[in-house]
Amino acid sequence: MMTLAIIGGTGLTQISELHITGRQQIDTPYGQASADFIHGELNGKSVVFLARHGNPHRIPPHKINYRANIWGLQALGITQIVAVAAVGGISDEMAPSRIAVPDQLIDYSYGREHTFFADDLEEVTHIDFTQPYTPALRQRLLAAADNAGIEVINYGTYGCTQGPRLETGAEIIRLERDGCDVVGMTGMPEAALARELNIDYAALAVVANWAAGKTEGEITMAEIERHLQKGMADTMNLLKKLIAG
Repeated sequence: MMTLAIIGGTGLTQISELHITGRQQIDTPYGQASADFIHGELNGKSVVFLARHGNPHRIPPHKINYRANIWGLQALGITQIVAVAAVGGISDEMAPSRIAVPDQLIDYSYGREHTFFADDLEEVTHIDFTQPYTPALRQRLLAAADNAGIEVINYGTYGCTQGPRLETGAEIIRLERDGCDVVGMTGMPEAALARELNIDYAALAVVANWAAGKTEGEITMAEIERHLQKGMADTMNLLKKLIAG
């Protein structure tokens, strides 16, 4: 039975040995998802991929229809989501090309449709979000990394900023003071929406660059792409172990 979905970039479907079995659009009460839901199979195990920023990559972080994405995955019977995202490294261990499996997050985004519990409610609904990433799914990711021989960082607080611009040096100082280890733009409301629908959720944060002010000079797309090439290669090998396992 299909239970696992991976949200990330279009390149994730290039995992070797993965057989693409179909593509599907789903009508949701919240509009269109970012892209078609791609069905795949690896060693007899089914998985669904969704390109968060669309295919081609064209939807900025603050314009992603997170509600349609998560609702659509639940409609497919998904019970576990692994989110892959490029991030900036803040704390010393979060160097470019490394992969972290964060265990906490802080939301600095604003103006996004961030809940399914907004309208036509019989009562106000709250979710417990003490641990925003499902511990059991995090452990599966860590075990898959170990099986793949890939060293990952087994902790981290993800700071979610609004984007699409990168942060200022002063903002990174603030995030570091708040306890953030990495900074990204897509971690919320994705994680909270999954929790609202009782879907297990964990993340692979691929460090693409040092955050603003952590090194001298500008952050360039060439630098980001160079580091992502290695980080994403390791990520795809890790995901192969996760799916097959």
